[in-house]
Amino acid sequence: MTRALQAGRRAAASGRTGSVVVFLHGYGADGADLLGLADPLAPHLPDTTFLAPDAPERCVNNPFGFQWFPIPWLDGSSEEEAEQGLMRAAADLDAYLDQVLADEGVPPSKLAVVGFSQGTMMALHVVPRRTQEIAGIVGFSGRLLHPELLMDEVESRPPVLLLHGDADEMVPPAFLPEAADALSEAGFTVLAQYMAGMGHGIAPEGLRLALYFLREQLGYDD
Repeated sequence: MTRALQAGRRAAASGRTGSVVVFLHGYGADGADLLGLADPLAPHLPDTTFLAPDAPERCVNNPFGFQWFPIPWLDGSSEEEAEQGLMRAAADLDAYLDQVLADEGVPPSKLAVVGFSQGTMMALHVVPRRTQEIAGIVGFSGRLLHPELLMDEVESRPPVLLLHGDADEMVPPAFLPEAADALSEAGFTVLAQYMAGMGHGIAPEGLRLALYFLREQLGYDD
């Protein structure tokens, strides 16, 4: 049985939901940590409703935040526990995205997922294994888990934008080309860019590029 994810919601500025962006937060944070990104994005995406679920587990290292799955080098968990946590969280997120489409009344082609750090890992793991292709994935400061499995397990290939600070000390910048190469080899259209001088975070320039990508993929520039 999957766990229901609790989410914050920012309604479309126009009052009409024509598309949805789901934010997936990083390890030790919560949905509200990313829902604030709707403030600068909403004026340019007026028909888009923004959602930001909390991950399903309280974070071992930060009881005020949440985690999608344990991270051994941070919390002392085992690799087996981390893998089991990933699989369970993937099922939770997959069910949540189904519920979002039903509740908001939009087709998969009008759904985009934006992840940060561990949220990017979840997006890149779950979304390609969904049979219905969504509008796109934006991944900040993350990585592709199990890249060697992607080719055999991929079910859909939405366009992907990957952004990563070249001074990131939490998730090494080398994971950007690793993810981009594996996704490209599996048939995805991938845009990837380093943010110069940026650590583990979301740079204004990165948010600007994400906005351009989201406008295009959600049909605002048609």
